[in-house]
Amino acid sequence: MIYLLEDDTNIRSFVIYALRSSGFEAEGFELPSQFWAAMKKQKPSLAVLDIMLPEEDGLSVLRKLRDSSETRNMPVIMLTAKSTEYDKVMGLDAGADDYMTKPFGAMELVARVKALLRRAEPVKDGKEYRVGSLLVNPDKHIVRAEDSDVILTLKEFQLLCYLVKNQGNVMTRDQILQEIWGYEFDGENRTVDVHIRTLRSKLGAAGDLIETVRGIGYRIGGK
Repeated sequence: MIYLLEDDTNIRSFVIYALRSSGFEAEGFELPSQFWAAMKKQKPSLAVLDIMLPEEDGLSVLRKLRDSSETRNMPVIMLTAKSTEYDKVMGLDAGADDYMTKPFGAMELVARVKALLRRAEPVKDGKEYRVGSLLVNPDKHIVRAEDSDVILTLKEFQLLCYLVKNQGNVMTRDQILQEIWGYEFDGENRTVDVHIRTLRSKLGAAGDLIETVRGIGYRIGGK
């Protein structure tokens, strides 16, 4: 099930039709209060949130989703008319997994939904990774830094797993985008950099293990 929170009737109908035509179960809501009422009955696999809404804005809804243990790892796409770099960074900082600006194509939205859902499925390798004071167990979704548990969003966790599984190697931004998000972004999008910044912040001192390789990308462990 996919939930869409969008107050524009035409856009809401258009997106729900596109999702259902692609084989997804989908429900649309005009107001955040309707969205929260539905959340109490059934948790969706993914949520698409507009930012400019009555009652409360989409960023507030997103933060509440991220603050709840039940929805912390739910994939979320922000859908908005705002297109400035600042607005994108604000949404990503709040924990969004992806960001689309209006107008947009139905097939692009469906492709991004499919990519997020596919990458949300755990791939078990039975391994545990240690880099300095950092421990990552992908199967159990455990991250510990300095012996303290660290809570990450889905994309932050997937990004960290990708780096530790390739520790010692420099991963380019394009490689990270393709592996974690599954498609190309335009050149102005700072998605990877924003996620790295928030990841470092949450890891505390262990965040210094993530090295920036100027002009190329990022590496964890080894020189």
